[in-house]
Amino acid sequence: MAERIALGLEYDGRVFRGWQTQPGGVTVQDHLEAALARVHGAPVRTICAGRTDAGVHATAQVVHFDAESVRPEQAWVRGVNSALPDGVAVLWARKVEADFHARFGALERTYHYLLHNHPVRPALMAGRVGWLHGELDVEAMAAAARYLLGTHDFSAFRAAECQAKTPVRELRAARVRRHGHLLIFEFRANAFLHHQIRNMVGALVWVGLGRRPPDWLAEVLAARDRARAAATFAADGLYLTGVRYAPRHALPEDGGHFPFISHFSGNSDPS
Repeated sequence: MAERIALGLEYDGRVFRGWQTQPGGVTVQDHLEAALARVHGAPVRTICAGRTDAGVHATAQVVHFDAESVRPEQAWVRGVNSALPDGVAVLWARKVEADFHARFGALERTYHYLLHNHPVRPALMAGRVGWLHGELDVEAMAAAARYLLGTHDFSAFRAAECQAKTPVRELRAARVRRHGHLLIFEFRANAFLHHQIRNMVGALVWVGLGRRPPDWLAEVLAARDRARAAATFAADGLYLTGVRYAPRHALPEDGGHFPFISHFSGNSDPS
C-alpha cells in the first residue's frame, strides 16, 4: 500500500529554471524527482505548495508524493540529498494522511522579498537580493502596502500568463521594514497570483521613490488594470518562506530564516 510523504525543501533559485518540470531537466522538480526515484527505486511524481519562477528562492517549500516502497523518513532526507545537486536540499520528511495535498491543502503562504537599497550594487549577494540605488521612503511604502490588505481582485498585479481561475485573493499581511541597507518585504495570503508579489513590490518601489503617493495603490487595485501598475520587479530577492497547513498534519512551520541578513545589511536594529 502506498504511503504519502511530505517533504520540506530549500533551494537557491539562481541555479534552476523555476520549480516546474521542463525539457532538459533543469528545474527543481526535475532534480528532486530524479533523486527521489533513486531512493524509491521507481519514478515518483511530486506536487508542490507553490510553483516558483526562475530565480525565485525557497526556504520552506512543501512537496508531497506517493511512495510504493516503504522507507524510513531519514532515507527521504539523507538519501535524497545525496543525489541532489548543490543549491537544493530536503530539510525534513513526514508520512502524512492520504488526503494531504501540498498545494490544495495549504491554508496560507508567506513570501519575503529582500531589496538592497544602496548606491553600489551587491556582489556577494548578487542574485539573492534585489537592488535599487535610489533612496527609498520606507514609511511611505509601508503606508501604501496597507491599501493592499484584505480580499480583493488583484488583476492589476497579475501576469498575463497567469492560469488561476480567479484573480481574487485574500492578502493577510503586507509589511515593509528597513534593516540597514536592506529592505524586507513580507506578504502573507491564502494564495498568490503569478507575479503578484513582484508586481506589488514594483508598485511599492515607485511610492518609495516618490513617483506616486501611497494612496495610488488603492487606485491601481480598484482599476484592475495591469497597465496602470509599475513594472514587474526582479525575481532575485523573492523567497517562499512559509506554508501553513491544518494542525492535524503536524508539519514543521519554520521558514523565513535569512542567516546572511545581519552580515549584509549593517548594524541597524532588525526589529
